[in-house]
Amino acid sequence: MKMKKKSVIWIMSAVLLAVSVVILYVTHRAVPFMMDDLWYSTMLSSEEPITSLGDIIQSQIWHYHNWGGRSVTHTILQLTLLAGEQVADICNVLATLLLAGIICVLAGHKSVPAFFAAFGMLLGLNANWKMSMFWQAGAANYLYITSFLLWYLYCYLRELSRGTGEEKELPGILFWSIPLGLIAGWSNENMGPAVWIISAIVMYIQWQKTGRIKAWMVLGNISCLIGSALVILAPGNFVRSAEAASNEYGLLWNLFLRTYSEAQSALIFLFPALLLLAGILIIGKGVLGIGVSIENKLLLFCALLSWGAMVLSPHYPDRATFGTMVLIICVVLSLARDILKERKDLSPWLWGVTLLIWLRGMYYLGEFLALSWGWIR
Repeated sequence: MKMKKKSVIWIMSAVLLAVSVVILYVTHRAVPFMMDDLWYSTMLSSEEPITSLGDIIQSQIWHYHNWGGRSVTHTILQLTLLAGEQVADICNVLATLLLAGIICVLAGHKSVPAFFAAFGMLLGLNANWKMSMFWQAGAANYLYITSFLLWYLYCYLRELSRGTGEEKELPGILFWSIPLGLIAGWSNENMGPAVWIISAIVMYIQWQKTGRIKAWMVLGNISCLIGSALVILAPGNFVRSAEAASNEYGLLWNLFLRTYSEAQSALIFLFPALLLLAGILIIGKGVLGIGVSIENKLLLFCALLSWGAMVLSPHYPDRATFGTMVLIICVVLSLARDILKERKDLSPWLWGVTLLIWLRGMYYLGEFLALSWGWIR
């Protein structure tokens, strides 16, 4: 009977996932290039359209010195814009599936229901699904880059559970940890420094446990720090700040506004994800007495850092909570795995919650499509 329930959950997850991918692609086709997409389709310094990789490099050099430091994310953006809408839409679907897969890897899950859960949560818990995943500029800044950030974290966190034995390293990590760290740091202003701090903490823990730190960890950490510095200290950030109209608010009023933005992000934008996290912690830690692993504690700390770092920004848009939300999803799935190890009978209930979250995400997409097609007026 238990095997039958498991098979039903696996089959339903696979079917709903396939349906979701189709709906995801159709929604992407309905969302056109817009706003910043149109500007980044040009050389930026002029209205001439980009036509080659050389044009992208030239426009990004101008961007770095005159507008902002997110060179990696905006290079991804311009590459997808250059490829055209249809190719970009396919890439976005694949990027969503890739991110869901990396979430499962980081959470220690290797099953279709877990993949379905990760996919559903990306949409169902999202504060602004359209601007963080379907707007091309938002997809580059959040959807695409988060996969690099999670993979960087995974490389470090897996060391905590590998022990001191001679287990095999990830193939070639000594070489690709450098570009990976650079990309992770050179991502955006809150997530880059947050993952760098976590990697530094892991290195410290390893030093305390073994008395040594692996070379690739040092190289990846240094390159991540360099990347974070590059995105934050870009000349374009200062040029843009100087051109922005200064406000007349005093120190206390600005402090209030920053605090308000932080509270809004936690109590509105991230609230569904935090509510789910609280529920899974109550069941796992409170009821079943399952401890929270060091990896999950570090992921939660990383989420806290990425959220708190935004107090330094004058704006905290809802889409900027995407990375923090993804970190919470990783912890939720990891805790769910631990719960199922103790109580397999809870599997249908946890899958039921996943189904509700998936339905919430599909409702958003369905509503958007119905409005686009004129079914709702």
